[in-house]
Amino acid sequence: MEDNKNLEEQTIETEETVEETAENTETVEDTQNTEDVQNTENVQNNEDITDETEDTSETGEKKGLFGKKKDKKDELIADLTDKYKRTFAEFDNFRKRSEKEKSEMFEVGAKSVIEKILPVVDNFERGLNTLSEEEKEQPFAQGMDKIYKQLLATLNDLGVTEIEADGAEFDPNLHNAVMHVEDEELGENVVAEVLLKGYKYRDSVVRHSMVKVAN
Repeated sequence: MEDNKNLEEQTIETEETVEETAENTETVEDTQNTEDVQNTENVQNNEDITDETEDTSETGEKKGLFGKKKDKKDELIADLTDKYKRTFAEFDNFRKRSEKEKSEMFEVGAKSVIEKILPVVDNFERGLNTLSEEEKEQPFAQGMDKIYKQLLATLNDLGVTEIEADGAEFDPNLHNAVMHVEDEELGENVVAEVLLKGYKYRDSVVRHSMVKVAN
């Protein structure tokens, strides 16, 4: 009898163990099914988001392409504006270059004419310097003196000025030393005497002063 009773208890315990194992198995399966469903939903959501992103990107690219595209009229206006600016710049450079060349040519021509007139001025000075005080009172001499002064005034109005040299320090840019003298009263490298006057036209030298320099 005791053996039967023990057998029945073991059988009951075995059945309870089997039932608990079955319940645990069902719980595990339910948990796995739930996780699978969640994973499936997450995958679908990710796919939907990806599709939306791709659609947005494609739409953005299309909008960007359409936004960059210019109208032919705008392109033509931009092209004509660029050509106008280039043409205007070239014309302005040509105008400035022409004015500079014209000014240089005028200055060269003026200096050439002045160089030819200066010997006439020199001859007037030489002639008047040879006259005595009595001869200077003669009408002829007075007429010559007036013509000489009128010539100097005309040259001065044109921008011709005499180079100051007598008693000044020798300057090779203005003076041409043809003689050297020993003079204790004058300092070294000082112009002792002007042999031939020099002249400038505006800021450029037409003829250097021919001078005698003290050592």
